[in-house]
Amino acid sequence: MASNKSLLVLPGDGIGPEVVREVGRVIDWLDRRRAVRFDITEDLVGGASIDARGVAITPEVIAKARAADAVLFGSVGGPKWDNLGFDTRPEQAILGLRKELGLFANLRPATVLDPLVSASTLKPDVVRGLDIMIVRESTGGIYFGEPRGIETLANGERRGVNTEVYTTHEIERVGRVAFELARKRQNKVCSSEKANVMESGLLWRQVMTELHKREYPDVELTHMYADNCAMQLVRNPRQFDVIVTTNLFGDLLSDLASMLTGSLGMLPSATLGATDEFGRRPALYEPIHGSAPDIAGKGIANPLAQILSFAMLLRYSFDLADEALLIEQSVTRVLASGLRTADIMEAGTARVGTSVMGEAVLRELDKLGG
Repeated sequence: MASNKSLLVLPGDGIGPEVVREVGRVIDWLDRRRAVRFDITEDLVGGASIDARGVAITPEVIAKARAADAVLFGSVGGPKWDNLGFDTRPEQAILGLRKELGLFANLRPATVLDPLVSASTLKPDVVRGLDIMIVRESTGGIYFGEPRGIETLANGERRGVNTEVYTTHEIERVGRVAFELARKRQNKVCSSEKANVMESGLLWRQVMTELHKREYPDVELTHMYADNCAMQLVRNPRQFDVIVTTNLFGDLLSDLASMLTGSLGMLPSATLGATDEFGRRPALYEPIHGSAPDIAGKGIANPLAQILSFAMLLRYSFDLADEALLIEQSVTRVLASGLRTADIMEAGTARVGTSVMGEAVLRELDKLGG
């Protein structure tokens, strides 16, 4: 095979190290059975980095992330660090990586696997076969806009300020990601904003419309206000294929969509940057469930979102679609066998812990991988 791909692994805090450990077992399996090998470096981020180094992420770790072909991220944060200032909290690690690596397109799939149809709080006929990709702009908008901050006014009151701001370039580049993904799916994009009450939303709609007409006329494009989009995700989620939206609305809509599937513990994500002149594209992959400090260290966390994030890594960063599909099929087969971690338990299934679920995925890989 081609030369090894470099992978930076950042387990982080809470259940991060536990679920990342199960990915390590999958990586070992790929090495043994498929001759797919990685040059792996591991380092600290989040609260673990604060405890050891005083900051959520060091310049040295950011440099390692720049040099790597892809970054596999666990999770950060927990009550231990809740009293730190905003600029020193563990979450600055992920925000810093997005900013410094230019990771502007966050891909969050919301897929309902057949064995988990009944795990959703929605009726089975509403969510069966659901397969949505939400593309969230992740380096602009209200989370990064200036001015921002908390100030004290002359009358003694305090005022918090955040600024929603987008440029044509920022909107076009995330739009292209959405349109390109749609071409490989059902060829439909829904662009979501609040053009009726926000100037930045109006610009977003105008730029998406122009980009579609100029470069992607073969893809079906619709527009939807973000509040209506939230309602429609609950009412009729299967109408959507790819949803592209702003940083703030993407944060909200993707979490809403995740619960259509029954559990945050099942959902992966990817965040992509721009392809450079050498064909390299910075990318970070992480589950969306967070650090879950209440169950950390108990061996009961669901590792499947982290494993599926690694499958996305294989597909989008290393063009290993066959191996990605193999992992995804193995996860589906494990769930069909009736094994469940606590977050996706239902009547008639068997409860297992983190390591047993990881072992079950390996067994299915053995069966499917030949």
